[in-house]
Amino acid sequence: MILTVTLNPAYDMTYRVEQLALGRAQRVLAVEQRLGGKGVNVTRILGQLGIASRATGFADHMFAAAAEMEFAADFVPALPWVRRTVVISESDDGTATGLWEPGAHLTEPHAVHRLLDRVRNLLPELTGVVVAGSLPGGVDHTLPGELVRLALEAGVPAVCDVDGPALRFAATIPGVVLTPNQDELPQLTGTVLDSPEAMVDAVRPLLAAGVRAVLATRGADGMIAATGSGAWSAALPSRLAGNPTGAGDAAVAAVIKGLAAAPDPEWTALLADAVATSAAAVVIPVAGAIDLRLRQRLATDVVVTALAAPCEELPA
Repeated sequence: MILTVTLNPAYDMTYRVEQLALGRAQRVLAVEQRLGGKGVNVTRILGQLGIASRATGFADHMFAAAAEMEFAADFVPALPWVRRTVVISESDDGTATGLWEPGAHLTEPHAVHRLLDRVRNLLPELTGVVVAGSLPGGVDHTLPGELVRLALEAGVPAVCDVDGPALRFAATIPGVVLTPNQDELPQLTGTVLDSPEAMVDAVRPLLAAGVRAVLATRGADGMIAATGSGAWSAALPSRLAGNPTGAGDAAVAAVIKGLAAAPDPEWTALLADAVATSAAAVVIPVAGAIDLRLRQRLATDVVVTALAAPCEELPA
């Protein structure tokens, strides 16, 4: 079973319009609301892929109860309210505009200890852990890294999909797999990254310090993977139009699926699957879902290119 941890969940709102016109009122064609947050989206996609998973993190009582009714979940009800994320999806050309609320402030004084205890109790039955998303107010930036450390010390592979100070701290945890996007990676490395080769060069110090792998998403340009045994880029021959919200979560679901299945994965196959799964999310107007048939069709279309030879001095 794979555990996903969402510290700052959300109600995902999707408004569908023909074409967004700024500065004036307009009719909405359709509205959808679902439970969301990056880890929750990963849980949903793992379910579509037939992988058993469980979701935890912080929430309010209403969100926690709703989650338990929909999928395997055990949230710590420590937030006074749960934020909303709004996506305005244009049917005219597939453009999507997102508005993210910051979220509430954690008010329950023992919430962090309760969450750590829940994760510890589940570790014996876990095959993978994902800690993903932003942090609510009042939560220290070290918490995602500490959750990852618990998993790795128990021999459970762990992916950390966070940003800012939380990402920088997580990068100090030996054995962690990081999945930053093209905006987060420069913040982590402190360098301008204008090519896949530059991205690989920038993360080599992280690998030397103990990070197991960096799989960075590049939007419509695919992904790169850098490990101690080599580095690769992967992309589809042509871009897909649609809603990119949730595409990164789909990639994370594919990554943890591969890590949970094989202690020493074939990184090129894992990378290709992550790109195909991510692309299969773009065509879906809401986050946390993929087109399974499209994913299967795209799997053979992904082009993987070697970027660097194996580096013996780096951990595999």
